[in-house]
Amino acid sequence: MSRKKLNIGLFGFGCVGFGLYEVLDKTPGLKANIKNICVKDKNKAREIGAENFTFDKNDILNDDDINVVVELIDDADAAFEIVSAALKKGKAVVSANKKMVAEHFTELLELQREYNVPLLYEAACCASMPIIRNLEEYYDNDLLESIEGIVNGSTNYILTKTFAENLSYEEALKQAQDKGFAESNPILDTGGFDAKYKLLILLAHSFGYIANPTDIFNIGIDNIGGLELKYAREKGLKIKLVAQAFKGANGNLSAFVIPKFVGNEDRLFTVDDVFNGIITKTSFADTHFFVGRGAGAHPTASAVLSDISALSYDYRYEYKKIYQQEDLVLSNQVSLKVFLRHTKEEAESLKEYFDTIEESYVNNESGYITGNISLENLKTLQSQNKGERSFILLNIEKEKETAVHESLILA
Repeated sequence: MSRKKLNIGLFGFGCVGFGLYEVLDKTPGLKANIKNICVKDKNKAREIGAENFTFDKNDILNDDDINVVVELIDDADAAFEIVSAALKKGKAVVSANKKMVAEHFTELLELQREYNVPLLYEAACCASMPIIRNLEEYYDNDLLESIEGIVNGSTNYILTKTFAENLSYEEALKQAQDKGFAESNPILDTGGFDAKYKLLILLAHSFGYIANPTDIFNIGIDNIGGLELKYAREKGLKIKLVAQAFKGANGNLSAFVIPKFVGNEDRLFTVDDVFNGIITKTSFADTHFFVGRGAGAHPTASAVLSDISALSYDYRYEYKKIYQQEDLVLSNQVSLKVFLRHTKEEAESLKEYFDTIEESYVNNESGYITGNISLENLKTLQSQNKGERSFILLNIEKEKETAVHESLILA
């Protein structure tokens, strides 16, 4: 099959945009060139000449010679305007904006269908790791039972530093910010929202289920404290922020993002620093493990480049699982074994939310409970949380009508 020549209109020229410019320059076999770059700040110094830039989006959107738009900006609302306008103009689109894709998934699906143009977004999930295309292609013919993993490099870096170097959460966060892995306002990462957006996208390609961001429960790492860290160290565990989705025995789906205690028998135990790791489980092939860099300019740019290369062969997502219409339901009827840190005063009142209690401990200031609790009750407790509780997943045990999944930490 011959490759199509691609003329690219690029929106955004930050770390990833410049990274793409560099990797494209080193990939002569790909018949693709950046014809124009649209940026917002007219006064910012750039690594390349001013003749490469425009400040008017229409210079790209109305250019008939440009057949691919690559969107690499931070603003999800502005990104949606650009992407939807490009699709309506009949231009193929590559995006790395997971928030934009997650919040407008159904609309973007309809635009692709109506205007018969592809939208690819491998870089929106796990940077350099090619998980979406594998879910689309390889797992089309096998029955996927579950998908779980570390999908946010920033939080994984912070958690790695707390264990490897015995740093406090605050010290590790500052180090991540200094290295550019976390923003000055890092709540999108540390609150588990970035991981939730990625999980929503993975849900669509794994199980054909399109969720709204508000449908998926997320707890981040921003509330993790000394008691949980001490518990983990004493038991030889690490804490990882894990996104997961799985089919229960009743056929319903469960999906959530919760910190998790992982032991050295868990494949995610060795996924440290800014790396991401995903484990899939299928009916026939058992488990597969994907690992790769989940943050950084060049890893993300490599995923964008892969999508651009795929477009040169007219590749598009077929969304087969969505169109199979399996009528799955996202359910909160799942039992989780969790570690819950609480204040001393709450010790007794919180026990009524648990189905079973395995361990209970209280000191002069705080305490913890480990035991089984429904996702529904967990959501209730988190909605009442004023920063004094921390939740971490311990396990999910499969039962006849209720799934219980592996070690989670809720914070």
